[in-house]
Amino acid sequence: MIRTGGVDRPVEISATGRLVVRITADDVGKRVSVRQRLDIRDTLGEFTDTVGVLTSWDDGVLVITRRDGEPVRIPESSLVAGKVVPAAPARRRGPSASYDELARVASRAWRPLESERLGDWELRAAAGFTRRANSVLPLGDPGMPLDSALDAVRRWYGERGLPAYLQAATGGEGTQERLCAELTERGWVREVTAELWVGAPAALADRAEGGGVTLARTADEGWLARYQRKGVSEVALRVLGSGASVWFASIAGPAGAAGSAAVPAAIGRCVVDGRWAGFAAVEVDPALRRRGLAGEVMAALARRALDEGASAAWLQVESDNTAARALYAGTGFGAHHAYHHFRAPDSPAPGRY
Repeated sequence: MIRTGGVDRPVEISATGRLVVRITADDVGKRVSVRQRLDIRDTLGEFTDTVGVLTSWDDGVLVITRRDGEPVRIPESSLVAGKVVPAAPARRRGPSASYDELARVASRAWRPLESERLGDWELRAAAGFTRRANSVLPLGDPGMPLDSALDAVRRWYGERGLPAYLQAATGGEGTQERLCAELTERGWVREVTAELWVGAPAALADRAEGGGVTLARTADEGWLARYQRKGVSEVALRVLGSGASVWFASIAGPAGAAGSAAVPAAIGRCVVDGRWAGFAAVEVDPALRRRGLAGEVMAALARRALDEGASAAWLQVESDNTAARALYAGTGFGAHHAYHHFRAPDSPAPGRY
């Protein structure tokens, strides 16, 4: 046993009873587990463990990018043990899917107004409405060295008066830890991190009756009034309406003033695309939360998705949205990977995005 973080833990040792560092610079790009001594001067001191993708090993310093995208710098001299571990932890719940498949499905459910190919990368723009529709989706090879590709990205977004963003993922098989590390090294700023979760629409459909939910193909005035992004423009309406088979759900709220549309108590959006149903924009009147309205909305959308042949579901949730995470976890959803938006160092931060 060895003491790390105040806890006794088992460690891997060699046949001679010594801790072993079994990784080298040749293992860059692989998922590793390492143990380091926090104070290299203290041979009996505290230790800590790090698991993630080894993204660089230069000048005596390792950089390991963890599942949440956070890079950890570790002096080579502090290592006491290290080994290569499986590329990704075993899936415990939710449908099987690769990162590439899910990234493409999610992109098709939130289409930009304009896109252009840079090798295998897709440059996306929608007049600044959301980072997802105004960032590069870098799946594959850009067809040129990374620095040249990033220069081309900055020019493309600069011509449109937009900050240059690139969306990259960590924490799953086939994700982009090395790209994230290279962006960080070049001064790109990681601004937003969220997770993509997967599960089964049947579990959502069984959670609630969904009887009081109205479904429509377009977002009406009331739906848009509840939507958290205020001042929705024609551009936003086109992005919201994009996707293979789009449905908008709402639960009626209190009656509005004479001649005005009532603002729904709850809303949601779903895009059905082959076997996948993607859920988004689930919003509830703050005064009416904890009454099961979000579950009702998602149940009605899930039933529609099942009717259209969907067998798997995905959604995106931020790490600090505890209520949503509890709702989704309760129906068997779980995190598949994290994704991050990196802004170019010479691009001004937008005031509202």
